[in-house]
Amino acid sequence: MTPFDYARAGDTAEALRLGTGQGVAYLGGGTNLVDLMRETVARPDRLVDVSGLSSDITETPDGGLLIGAGVRNTALAEHRAVRERYPVLTRAILAGASAQIRNMATVGGNLLQRTRCTYFYDTDGSRCNKRAPGSGCDARDGFNRIHAVLGASDACVATHPSDMCVALAALDATVHVEGADGRRTIAFGELHRLPGDTPDRDTVLQPGDLITAVELPALPLAARSTYRKVRDRASYAFALISVAAAVEMDGDRIADLRIAFGSVAHKPWRATKAEDALRGGPATEAAIRAAAEAEFADARLLRDNGFKPLLAARTLAAVIGDLAQGKAA
Repeated sequence: MTPFDYARAGDTAEALRLGTGQGVAYLGGGTNLVDLMRETVARPDRLVDVSGLSSDITETPDGGLLIGAGVRNTALAEHRAVRERYPVLTRAILAGASAQIRNMATVGGNLLQRTRCTYFYDTDGSRCNKRAPGSGCDARDGFNRIHAVLGASDACVATHPSDMCVALAALDATVHVEGADGRRTIAFGELHRLPGDTPDRDTVLQPGDLITAVELPALPLAARSTYRKVRDRASYAFALISVAAAVEMDGDRIADLRIAFGSVAHKPWRATKAEDALRGGPATEAAIRAAAEAEFADARLLRDNGFKPLLAARTLAAVIGDLAQGKAA
């Protein structure tokens, strides 16, 4: 491991002061960053430990929740208001990792997870534009079963690995950030970037920016929500496809809904085309599959991941069908 300096921030102001300059990284639970450092993918000169900051979950005036970036994943999943009002988030967290990792991982760190693409981690023998800009992308013609089918580019076909983030995308969350330009908020769907020609930039955050909280809006339909993850083994593995969904029914018709897919793109994928196709219509399997087909109409398939659009359609049909009947909430 490359030598580095370590400092523990006592508050947000100190974290921002310590986080200025080149080669600085914020450390939450370390469940991803430390692995990247061990593999020499990440080589920060200084770590600023922010794991002790902003660890409260509080009610907002409009009936939503403000979740500190330092909240541990376990605490968030077990919080009564989350379990009752946003069950999709609890289920996504529980699907994401073992209890030991959930006990360490923080909300802010979860948002900033980096891809698990094999070539991204292979510093010795692989080309990866995300790790080394301009070097190429071996995944395009290599092992790409878990890779993106939506929003990818010639420079990168990696997927975002987080389960929690898929749920947050479906819930229209807002990210609170502090940095050199002061405080600001970012709509969750705008936080993560598609790769384009700069896949090394995962988010729109600027150097030194610190995520301080995630806000969930008051969203009554989220009480009828769930998360389903399809993976190679039932124990903890990264998704082949995942679906976060919330549904409000009016009789046998869908009055309103939210859908997000995981493991299909460089970012959690909010399925607005599928939502528009289903809103106001019946919750039949045929209608749901047609909506999924509309969402994946622009999919660009690689050698090993051509199964993803069909698997996504089948998973979405099962999830929406269960929610419509009140089975999965």
